[in-house]
Amino acid sequence: MEKLHIPAGWPEARPLAISVSVMLEGWAAPDAPGIGPMGNPLRPGVVDLQARSWADYGAKVGAWRLLDLLDQQGVQAVFYTSGIVADQYPNLPATIARRGHTVAAHGWSQGTLPAYLTLEQEAADIARCVDVLTRTAGSPPLGWLSPRCTPSANTSRLLAEHGFGFHAEMFDSDLPYRIETAAGPLLGVPFTMEVNDMPLYIRYGNEPDAFTRTLARIVDGWPRLGNPHACLDITLHAHVFGRPYGALAFLDALEVVKRSPHCWLTNHAALASLWSSVVV
Repeated sequence: MEKLHIPAGWPEARPLAISVSVMLEGWAAPDAPGIGPMGNPLRPGVVDLQARSWADYGAKVGAWRLLDLLDQQGVQAVFYTSGIVADQYPNLPATIARRGHTVAAHGWSQGTLPAYLTLEQEAADIARCVDVLTRTAGSPPLGWLSPRCTPSANTSRLLAEHGFGFHAEMFDSDLPYRIETAAGPLLGVPFTMEVNDMPLYIRYGNEPDAFTRTLARIVDGWPRLGNPHACLDITLHAHVFGRPYGALAFLDALEVVKRSPHCWLTNHAALASLWSSVVV
């Protein structure tokens, strides 16, 4: 196996880094979430106002609940924020940043995928996100996650051009790694889907406790795998597990990590900062 380059700041004897991420998502009209609690999509051309209302809960209620719980637990997270959410609710990114969390970019709208855009369109979308998040959060975003975690062939270079330090849509590694682009390097941070409310609860219809059970299964079984160094994500969508049933499962998940002797809580921004000195 290839030798791993582990930063000196990685806690001793704790090989599993658990990152906490909150997806704070919005859809620009006439787009709406393609998947929601009703299950059956409406016929093409009909705006799904139920899905739009369901998604709006994230910025109106869910994110605020999660902020309070994160403060209560002493945990810092990355809030991947759609530009349109920052534009419509400017006090929210400001509050997230003021409470010590990281505001990262999640595209302008979840209905706009970089893979579908021209080079010029994608550059404009990124610039628009940088502008609104800088104005509302008080500093330029250093992290990026594409809607649907689906970048284009140009995304890494465009992010480097706009001053981003990392993007977290890498599914081919357990650890961060350096990405070289024509505009300079940035870090790819791995993103895992095993403990994510969207596939577990919405797509596959599991009960909320499956979120915690899945995490516990991985964490408790980690020594059986040889205790390799790796990153694992706890991912919540503010409009999904920002609701009471999900928030309780999230609190239970944090307890799983805190009681484990081989895990430590972190987030993508902290990992990127830790990894920035490592050349791989």
